Amino acid sequence: MVRSRRFQIAIDGPVGAGKTSVGKAVARRLGMRFFDTGLTYRAMTLAALERGVRVDDPSALAHLAAHVQIDVRDGAGAETRILVDGQDVTDELRSVEIDGSVSAVSAVPAVRRRMVEVQRAIAATGSIVMAGRDIGTVVVPDADLKVFLTAGDETRARRRYEEMGSHSDASSYAEVLDGLRRRDRIDSEREASPLRPARGARIVDTDAMTLEEVVTAVCEMAGAAMAAGS
Repeated sequence: MVRSRRFQIAIDGPVGAGKTSVGKAVARRLGMRFFDTGLTYRAMTLAALERGVRVDDPSALAHLAAHVQIDVRDGAGAETRILVDGQDVTDELRSVEIDGSVSAVSAVPAVRRRMVEVQRAIAATGSIVMAGRDIGTVVVPDADLKVFLTAGDETRARRRYEEMGSHSDASSYAEVLDGLRRRDRIDSEREASPLRPARGARIVDTDAMTLEEVVTAVCEMAGAAMAAGS
């Protein structure tokens, strides 16, 4: 259990590196809240698709970001629920269509600025584990612990493919691998908040590690950071 002072853990990394699974498990073990910031960008992408806003039109996306209302609520079992203009859309955010468009939407500077406002407001609520692609570099650069998870393309694609397996519109493994590499390129080359390890981040290569091993490693890092700051 964490101490009374607010403690923030930032977990960044590319798609399929295990950020969400690791973040949730670490938060449970340490008695903290968990938030996957990628859900806010997925919610924006869903809003754009439903409203007929082209994901390759930065001006239209900026206008949408300024007017759409994205809220975060704790659901049953502390599960994070995402609302767009008051409607719970959480169960719609993992579709292949959103997977294929979210990087383009999140690359728009005005969209990122608006989503960072939402994410920082959540971070200010108390001790939290936040996962994303720019948590340690932009959202909470003063986080007590910054971790950057990574793994090879094929490992990450396999994980993502297995995660999508229960969806009726799941793509083939080859399509998932191709989409992952495209998203990596967009995320790393975008002008606004490109994907990269934050200064002082602990880099963890998860290729040859089990989920439990990664969680244990991050919890040990957190324990050391808490002890150093006490």
